Amino acid sequence: MFVKLLAWLQCIFLCSALGVEAQSQYNIQRYLNIRWASRPTFSPDGSQLAFLTNITGTAQIWRISAEGGWPDQLTFFDDRVSFVQWSPTDELLVFGKDVGGNERTQLYLMPSDGREIISLSNLPQAIHHFGGWSHDGRWIAFSSNRRNPAFFDVYIQDINSRETRLVYQQDGSNFAAGWSPNDQYLLIWRLNSSFDQDLFLLELKTQKVTHLTPHQGLVRYSNVNWAPEGKGLYLITDQGRDFMNIAYLDIASAELTYLEDDLRDVDGLAVSKDGRFMAYTLNVDGYSELKIKELSAGRRPLPSPPLPMGVVGRLTFSETGEKLAFVFSGPRYNTDIWVWELEKERLTQVTHSSTAGIPQESFTEPQLVRYTSFDGRKIPAFLYLPRKTGRFPVIVHIHGGPEAQERVWFDPIFQYFLNRGYAVFAPNVRGSTGYGKAYTHLDDVELREDSVKDIVYGVEYLKTIAQVNPEKIAVMGGSYGGYMVLAALTKYPNLWTAGVDIVGIANFKTFLKNTGAYRRKWRIAEYGDPQRDSELLERISPINHVDKIKAPLMVIQGANDPRVPQSEAEQIVQAIKERNGVVEYLLFPDEGHGISKLPNRIKAYTAIVDFLDRHLK
Repeated sequence: MFVKLLAWLQCIFLCSALGVEAQSQYNIQRYLNIRWASRPTFSPDGSQLAFLTNITGTAQIWRISAEGGWPDQLTFFDDRVSFVQWSPTDELLVFGKDVGGNERTQLYLMPSDGREIISLSNLPQAIHHFGGWSHDGRWIAFSSNRRNPAFFDVYIQDINSRETRLVYQQDGSNFAAGWSPNDQYLLIWRLNSSFDQDLFLLELKTQKVTHLTPHQGLVRYSNVNWAPEGKGLYLITDQGRDFMNIAYLDIASAELTYLEDDLRDVDGLAVSKDGRFMAYTLNVDGYSELKIKELSAGRRPLPSPPLPMGVVGRLTFSETGEKLAFVFSGPRYNTDIWVWELEKERLTQVTHSSTAGIPQESFTEPQLVRYTSFDGRKIPAFLYLPRKTGRFPVIVHIHGGPEAQERVWFDPIFQYFLNRGYAVFAPNVRGSTGYGKAYTHLDDVELREDSVKDIVYGVEYLKTIAQVNPEKIAVMGGSYGGYMVLAALTKYPNLWTAGVDIVGIANFKTFLKNTGAYRRKWRIAEYGDPQRDSELLERISPINHVDKIKAPLMVIQGANDPRVPQSEAEQIVQAIKERNGVVEYLLFPDEGHGISKLPNRIKAYTAIVDFLDRHLK
């Protein structure tokens, strides 16, 4: 009897243990149902926040008390909402939305209870970029390419009469960047390239335009905030420096004075409307440091909220400056909105986005590593290892951009791969942002393939890691990262077991011909001119070396992609098929540059996981 009882108890214990183990193996649908909240905007009295969240599967507008609580949904579209901004004076919201990922954002007006939606732009073939509310709440500013698909002009619109005025017409990419405190001037931000911008001051009554930032070479200006008296601007720039730092630009003299001397990039800046407080974020090896200072007291440092290691963004002060809203995300924390009350030194997590029942403690943090590349340069990377023993297949993930950076925000796909027994290696190869201006230019034009070499040396580094199986390595990336996947597969075919290309560039000549007209100038500055650099573009285009690909490839594409058109995916897929190579292709007719709708994401990543399991497990 005792033996039977013991056997029965052992069975219960074993079954329970197996049950716990089984529960920890969540499928891809669960991970893709982990939610996020972002883009907070305060109501005029600071008591409410409007924001975007994908609770329903696609980003929509919701509203919540600034102290937290249960949110209310305000929009119910099939397509994503791209931004929302509360009026500074009234219970009104302006927001933007495209169709099927085509990025032709249209502008809408809505009362803050969501009872009515009014179209403000109604030009579905044009793109609209919101440029801010006037301080009296009567006008909005925006830019649009409605005159010419290649150029953006600046407009203002009366919210009550719907009257729209063209106030700044100039060939190029011109964007409204905020109203002066007295609403008599509009700031114009001109994007010459990803690494070169300019600021202009437009006097609305006289149409007089003043160039505020004449400069030599490539200089960036971003995160512009008006000083309360309207005599100057607080901004982030790398003028005369390697890193982006905070400066004050005097409008009358055009004199630029740096306020901070950090040897790191400042990547976020907000100044309260009364000019008392300044909040900014430092990018420290992909992690954020949030700092708050009292401008009215000589930039006296103030206490910052206690946060785990992660990334802080979307800094937003309430109208009075008493509250600072921001978005926080980390390897173990999905993206949510927080509010810091400066005088009370009180931190509130306002939104609590679902982890789909997956325990937070199961999420894995990476190791920050540095490896040596072909020229002796140290390349930073994040290495994620599963919480298991053994040797794991590894996914080398290459970020897009290339003017971007792999950071330690929450990534449900990374966490799923880790849970499934894959290691993830995410390098910031040369050309990435976050490490100074010089580093970002190390892959320009004729140096393009040096960044691909960085990936190869990353693989050599992985071979020294005991937990990594060097015979089972896949490369994966999206957009420019998709190009890097194809370049790695063609240039170094023996390194890879599989590749996943998501909306990637296959042929630089056809890409530059077919990408959105407004983007062409920016991309030529980065990749090369089709006439001047024709031979170079031929040489670095993976389509011209497709016969060298040995590893199986999966290609994911959105049919409405205005950045990397469908023709790029079609070329590489057809070329591999003609050579009897192994390629799988998924095209989504209702997506653009990436996959945003939940059912499509589930379909895409289920296919990716199945593909990787078949070739790496």
